[in-house]
Parts: sequence; C-alpha cells; structure tokens
Amino acid sequence: MSTPLRSTPLVAPGHTRPVTHLSFSPTQADGTFLLVSSCKDGNPMLREWTGDWIGTFLGHKGAVWSTKLAPDAARAVSGSADFTAKVWDTYSGAVLHSFPHNHIVRTVAISPTSSRILTGGQEKKVRIFDLSRPDADPEFLVDNNSLSHDGVVKSVVWVGDHTGVTAGEDGKIKWWDLRTRKLTTSLSFANPITSMELSVQTSRLVATSGKTVSFIPVLPSGHDGAGTHTLTLPYSPSSASIHPILQDRFVTGNSGDEWVRVHGMDGEEREVLKGHHGPVHCVEFSPDGEMYASGSEDGTIRLWQTTPGKTYGLWQGMSGGH
Repeated sequence: MSTPLRSTPLVAPGHTRPVTHLSFSPTQADGTFLLVSSCKDGNPMLREWTGDWIGTFLGHKGAVWSTKLAPDAARAVSGSADFTAKVWDTYSGAVLHSFPHNHIVRTVAISPTSSRILTGGQEKKVRIFDLSRPDADPEFLVDNNSLSHDGVVKSVVWVGDHTGVTAGEDGKIKWWDLRTRKLTTSLSFANPITSMELSVQTSRLVATSGKTVSFIPVLPSGHDGAGTHTLTLPYSPSSASIHPILQDRFVTGNSGDEWVRVHGMDGEEREVLKGHHGPVHCVEFSPDGEMYASGSEDGTIRLWQTTPGKTYGLWQGMSGGH
C-alpha cells in the first residue's frame, strides 16, 4: 500500500492576534467564493477562495468575535468588543452602518436578502436591525423576561426567510419566528454551547457543547431534537464543520491542543493535522468541500485540502515533503 499523501496546509498570514472566527460565503455565480476571518486585532480580513488576501475591514476599536458574508458576498457584518456591530461593503471596504450596543457583540448574522441583521453577545439579548431603516430602534427577541438567553449569546444564524436560531452559554439553542419575534422551540444541552454554525447545504446546524458535537435539523420537525445526531468525543471541540457535499465527515478545532481533527460521522478519528502553534478556535469547510480552514490562537489561518495531492487553487498536485 502506498502511504496516503499528507495534507500540506496553505498558511494565510496577516492577523496579529488570535483568530476567533472563520466564515465562507456561498459559491458565487462564477464558481468562486470568499473567506472572511475575525480576529482579536479588530481587523476582519477578506480573502479569495485561494486564500489570497483581498482587503481588511478597518474601523473597529476592539476585538472582532464574528464576521459573516451575505449570500451574494456584497456585504459583510461583524460584531466586536467595541460594543458595535458593523455592516460593510465588501467591494470598497467601507462601513455602511454601525449599530451601538451596551456590551460586547459576540455573534452576528445577515438575512438572505441582506436587508436585516441579527446580533447577540454579552448582554444576553438578540437584536434585529433593519438596514433599510438604520436609525430606527432595533427589535428584540425576548423569551419570558427581557432576555433572549440566561447566558452570553454565543451564536446567531439566519435560516430561510423568517427563522432565527440562537445559542447561548445557558446550554440552550432556540428557534424564533422573526415575524412575530416569538420563541417557537428550543433544545437544551447539559453544557454551555461553545459554537454553532449553519451548514446551508446539508440543512443542519452544527453545534459544540462540552465534549459533544451535534448535527441538528435546521428546522426541527418535532420535539426534543428529533433527527439530531450527537457524538461524544474524547476532547472538548471548540468548533466543528460537516463536509457540505459528501456529508460523511466533519472537522474540529480544539482549545486544548494545537491540532485539527477529521472524524467520520460515527465519531471515529480519521486524521490529526498538525501545524498550528496554538489552540484552534474555529474551523469551516469551504462550500465546494474541497478544503477546510482553521483559525488559531497563533494568529494564522491554515487551509487544508480534503483530498491531498489534488490540483486545486494554489495546490499544484503537491505531495507531502516536496
């Protein structure tokens, strides 16, 4: 048997502090896509699908915890420790809107039509801002009191036209009807939710909590998490992402060591990828499934091929050690 080729990562430098979040755009009409990174240096960066730097969004005065691209990649939205969420023009890099908050913004999402955004964070409140009326007061998603969660809101995602999903350190994932701003259902975990990402192509949410990773139908059809697939790992994943096409594997980061891992959907560890020099805070598959990106405390982003040795992007049929 020949030895399988080892993945040789492409390293995307530029950030000066730990990388907190990574998010790919959907595939665009020309077949390409973009990657946006968030960082404690306060300067989100936009990259081509090859990893090449396009530009840096300048304007935040504190760590950026979350940045996401609109479906058409023409807009980006970011949330920061400077108590603001900002909306950006990805072509010019200009700030289009800056929305004040009363505490750190940890997570943001933008609607499919780029007309509204969701924000959440240390205030435990989820806000909806209307970009067509940027001076209007936001609306709030409120459960039984004045809060959205009984803990820091770690993730918000926008699903379809009218659904928001929020995850908190209170161990709850909540689904909201954004037309009525009412809670429709929720799912409880034994530990705080550490990450939750929307996998549009697989119609799943991928959430990490304690030592578990859960693959959750994006719109629950029943009660008590019907259809949810949960695996317990031997470590506490910081982030996880499912292969968007094959759906046969997922990749994880781990704040307990410096490695990126690939697991089968049964939880079996398939690969351990070494290269980062600090804990791995975030991972994300590209929309074509050909690679995944990892972001670390070491300030770098690494891009890893799903099929090492394949000619793709800046990888010219490379093999390990050459």
